This record gives sequence, C-alpha cells and structure tokens, in this order.
Amino acid sequence: MQEGIFPKNLTSPIGLCSDHAGYELKEYIIGILKAEGVTYNDFGTYSEASCDYPDFAHQLGAAIDNGECELGIAICGTGNGINMTLNKHQKVRSALCWKEDIALFAKSHNNANVITLPGRIVTHEEARRILKVFFQTEFEGGRHQKRIDKIPL
Repeated sequence: MQEGIFPKNLTSPIGLCSDHAGYELKEYIIGILKAEGVTYNDFGTYSEASCDYPDFAHQLGAAIDNGECELGIAICGTGNGINMTLNKHQKVRSALCWKEDIALFAKSHNNANVITLPGRIVTHEEARRILKVFFQTEFEGGRHQKRIDKIPL
C-alpha cells in the first residue's frame, strides 16, 4: 500500500477543478482523496464534454479568496490556462507543476496554495508523486515571505 499524500490536519476542504482535458486526472485524484478520507469541494467540470477552463477556475479562485478552501488542485491540458486564470484571484498563488522539484520549490519558496497539473502531460503516477511533494512540503518563510507579501495588487 502506498503512503498517504494529503496531510491529516487540514482545516478546510481541498478545492478541485478541471476542464475536459483534466477531467480524467481529476477523477483519479478524487479517488485518492476519498481513499485517504480527505474532504474536498469539486468545482467541476463533471464530464469530458468540451468546456472552458475559466468557468471552473474562477469558482475555485473565489473559494480560496473567501476562505472556503485554503488549498486547491486544478487541471487542464497543459495546466497553463487554468493556472493563469486562478492567479487573477488576489489570494491565490497557483503554481504549474509537472515535476516534483517544481512542486517542492512552489511550496517551500512561494507558499503556493493551489497546484496546477498538466493533465495531458503527466501520468497518474507522476501526478501522485508531484502531489505528495506539494502537500508534504513546508513553507520556509523568512526571506521568501517578504517576496510573497509583494505579490497582491
């Protein structure tokens, strides 16, 4: 049996969203969340029918902005479009991660609160490893915090 990915001390549900290209990977991740007993809010999409990623990214971004969710996972084909959309929200620090090292620094240096995955590029096993690094890495604070403080407009 594989070791868990998600921390057990979460204070709010993890927010999820995808477009049609990320739907299959999102469903895989939902399976992991359920297996680990982690609560989540699924902001869609709910099928592989063609759709527009901003419709779902803005719902997740709003949930981060209003405190409904502290952390999120978003997926589209390349991860780029959904990531760009999420980062329009003032309290979102979304990081596009396709390798474990990127996830490590996104969390430890940038304190990213949303991880975006490229659904057409990473395999299930790669996604599992990337998510594990992201959710198990601690923010280093210190010199990185002053930079993060300069992000919001």
